[in-house]
Amino acid sequence: MSLELYFLRSSEQKIVTDMLFYAQQLDEKNSTLELHPELKIYSDFYGLTPKDLGLYAMKDATVCGAIWSRKLNAQHSAEGFINEETPVVNIAVKPEFRAQGIGRQMMEQFLEEAASQYSSLSICISNTKETITFFEKFGFKTYLKNLESIIMLKELEQKEIVRPSDNYNPSRWMD
Repeated sequence: MSLELYFLRSSEQKIVTDMLFYAQQLDEKNSTLELHPELKIYSDFYGLTPKDLGLYAMKDATVCGAIWSRKLNAQHSAEGFINEETPVVNIAVKPEFRAQGIGRQMMEQFLEEAASQYSSLSICISNTKETITFFEKFGFKTYLKNLESIIMLKELEQKEIVRPSDNYNPSRWMD
Protein backbone atom coordinates (compact mmCIF):
# COMPACT_ATOMS: atom_id res chain seq x y z
CA MET A 1 0.00 0.00 0.00
CA SER A 2 1.24 3.49 -0.78
CA LEU A 3 1.99 6.25 1.65
CA GLU A 4 -0.60 9.03 2.00
CA LEU A 5 0.10 12.47 3.47
CA TYR A 6 -2.54 14.62 5.15
CA PHE A 7 -2.49 18.11 6.65
CA LEU A 8 -2.63 18.13 10.44
CA ARG A 9 -5.74 19.87 11.74
CA SER A 10 -6.51 21.09 15.23
CA SER A 11 -8.94 18.20 15.64
CA GLU A 12 -5.98 15.81 15.29
CA GLN A 13 -4.28 16.92 18.49
CA LYS A 14 -3.82 13.27 19.52
CA ILE A 15 -1.61 12.61 16.50
CA VAL A 16 0.68 15.49 17.45
CA THR A 17 0.87 14.35 21.08
CA ASP A 18 1.50 10.72 20.12
CA MET A 19 4.19 11.66 17.61
CA LEU A 20 5.89 14.05 20.05
CA PHE A 21 6.83 10.97 22.07
CA TYR A 22 8.83 9.68 19.06
CA ALA A 23 10.07 13.09 17.90
CA GLN A 24 11.72 13.61 21.28
CA GLN A 25 13.06 10.02 21.22
CA LEU A 26 11.40 9.18 24.52
CA ASP A 27 10.88 5.61 23.31
CA GLU A 28 14.67 5.22 23.10
CA LYS A 29 15.15 6.85 26.52
CA ASN A 30 12.54 4.65 28.26
CA SER A 31 10.69 7.79 29.31
CA THR A 32 7.20 9.27 29.00
CA LEU A 33 5.72 12.63 28.07
CA GLU A 34 4.33 12.93 31.61
CA LEU A 35 7.91 13.11 32.92
CA HIS A 36 8.70 16.00 30.54
CA PRO A 37 6.06 18.73 30.94
CA GLU A 38 8.41 21.20 29.21
CA LEU A 39 7.67 19.40 25.92
CA LYS A 40 3.98 20.32 25.99
CA ILE A 41 4.80 23.56 24.18
CA TYR A 42 5.32 21.53 21.00
CA SER A 43 1.89 19.92 21.09
CA ASP A 44 -0.64 21.61 23.40
CA PHE A 45 -3.43 23.35 21.49
CA TYR A 46 -1.80 22.48 18.17
CA GLY A 47 -3.55 23.91 15.12
CA LEU A 48 -5.59 26.55 16.91
CA THR A 49 -3.47 29.29 15.40
CA PRO A 50 -2.26 29.94 11.83
CA LYS A 51 1.27 29.83 13.28
CA ASP A 52 1.05 26.01 13.26
CA LEU A 53 1.77 23.95 10.15
CA GLY A 54 2.06 20.20 9.83
CA LEU A 55 1.25 16.97 8.10
CA TYR A 56 1.09 13.30 8.96
CA ALA A 57 1.71 10.11 7.03
CA MET A 58 -0.55 7.07 6.84
CA LYS A 59 0.33 3.66 5.51
CA ASP A 60 -2.10 0.74 5.54
CA ALA A 61 -4.63 2.87 7.49
CA THR A 62 -2.07 3.48 10.28
CA VAL A 63 -0.52 6.79 11.28
CA CYS A 64 3.18 6.15 10.85
CA GLY A 65 4.73 9.59 11.15
CA ALA A 66 4.23 13.33 11.42
CA ILE A 67 6.07 16.60 10.94
CA TRP A 68 4.91 19.91 12.33
CA SER A 69 6.14 23.37 13.24
CA ARG A 70 5.16 25.99 15.77
CA LYS A 71 6.06 29.65 15.93
CA LEU A 72 7.10 30.18 19.53
CA ASN A 73 8.55 33.02 21.56
CA ALA A 74 11.51 33.31 23.91
CA GLN A 75 9.39 32.81 27.04
CA HIS A 76 8.60 29.24 25.90
CA SER A 77 12.26 28.23 26.43
CA ALA A 78 11.88 25.73 23.61
CA GLU A 79 14.77 23.64 22.32
CA GLY A 80 15.45 24.75 18.78
CA PHE A 81 14.18 28.31 19.32
CA ILE A 82 16.16 30.87 17.34
CA ASN A 83 13.78 33.84 17.06
CA GLU A 84 10.06 34.58 16.97
CA GLU A 85 9.94 34.52 13.17
CA THR A 86 11.47 31.07 12.81
CA PRO A 87 9.13 28.16 13.58
CA VAL A 88 10.52 25.16 15.48
CA VAL A 89 10.03 21.82 13.69
CA ASN A 90 9.40 18.35 15.13
CA ILE A 91 9.45 15.21 13.01
CA ALA A 92 8.78 11.60 13.95
CA VAL A 93 8.39 8.21 12.31
CA LYS A 94 7.23 5.28 14.42
CA PRO A 95 9.99 2.66 14.81
CA GLU A 96 8.23 -0.04 12.81
CA PHE A 97 8.01 2.32 9.79
CA ARG A 98 11.57 3.68 9.81
CA ALA A 99 14.02 3.19 6.93
CA GLN A 100 11.19 3.19 4.36
CA GLY A 101 11.58 6.77 3.06
CA ILE A 102 8.62 8.10 5.05
CA GLY A 103 10.63 10.82 6.80
CA ARG A 104 12.04 11.94 3.47
CA GLN A 105 8.61 12.13 1.83
CA MET A 106 7.13 14.04 4.75
CA MET A 107 10.06 16.47 4.82
CA GLU A 108 9.88 17.15 1.08
CA GLN A 109 6.18 18.01 1.24
CA PHE A 110 6.51 19.95 4.48
CA LEU A 111 9.30 22.14 3.07
CA GLU A 112 7.13 22.93 0.02
CA GLU A 113 4.29 24.02 2.31
CA ALA A 114 6.53 25.89 4.75
CA ALA A 115 8.18 27.89 1.96
CA SER A 116 4.84 29.51 1.20
CA GLN A 117 4.62 30.88 4.76
CA TYR A 118 8.05 31.20 6.34
CA SER A 119 11.55 32.35 5.47
CA SER A 120 13.30 29.86 7.76
CA LEU A 121 12.81 26.85 10.04
CA SER A 122 14.78 25.51 12.98
CA ILE A 123 15.03 22.10 14.59
CA CYS A 124 16.84 20.64 17.57
CA ILE A 125 18.20 17.17 16.82
CA SER A 126 20.40 14.57 18.47
CA ASN A 127 24.08 14.94 17.73
CA THR A 128 24.46 11.78 15.65
CA LYS A 129 25.99 11.47 12.21
CA GLU A 130 22.90 9.77 10.74
CA THR A 131 20.50 12.47 12.01
CA ILE A 132 22.76 15.34 10.95
CA THR A 133 23.19 13.83 7.47
CA PHE A 134 19.41 13.47 7.04
CA PHE A 135 18.79 17.16 7.73
CA GLU A 136 21.80 18.37 5.76
CA LYS A 137 20.32 16.65 2.67
CA PHE A 138 17.43 19.09 2.96
CA GLY A 139 19.64 22.16 3.34
CA PHE A 140 19.61 22.51 7.12
CA LYS A 141 22.84 23.98 8.49
CA THR A 142 24.29 23.81 11.99
CA TYR A 143 23.34 26.89 13.98
CA LEU A 144 24.39 25.87 17.50
CA LYS A 145 26.06 22.67 18.66
CA ASN A 146 26.75 20.96 21.98
CA LEU A 147 27.67 17.40 22.98
CA GLU A 148 24.13 16.00 22.96
CA SER A 149 22.17 18.11 20.50
CA ILE A 150 22.40 20.46 17.56
CA ILE A 151 20.11 23.28 16.53
CA MET A 152 19.91 23.42 12.76
CA LEU A 153 18.50 26.20 10.60
CA LYS A 154 16.98 25.98 7.13
CA GLU A 155 16.59 29.12 5.03
CA LEU A 156 13.57 28.84 2.73
CA GLU A 157 13.07 30.36 -0.68
CA GLN A 158 9.58 31.76 -0.37
CA LYS A 159 7.23 30.71 -3.12
CA GLU A 160 3.59 30.07 -3.79
CA ILE A 161 2.34 26.50 -3.59
CA VAL A 162 0.63 25.03 -6.63
CA ARG A 163 -1.41 21.96 -5.82
CA PRO A 164 -2.85 19.54 -8.37
CA SER A 165 -6.36 20.77 -7.54
CA ASP A 166 -5.54 24.44 -8.28
CA ASN A 167 -6.09 24.16 -12.03
CA TYR A 168 -8.53 21.29 -12.00
CA ASN A 169 -10.78 21.25 -15.05
CA PRO A 170 -13.49 18.58 -14.68
CA SER A 171 -14.46 18.82 -18.35
CA ARG A 172 -11.11 17.28 -19.30
CA TRP A 173 -12.20 14.07 -17.64
CA MET A 174 -15.68 13.81 -19.11
CA ASP A 175 -16.47 11.24 -21.81
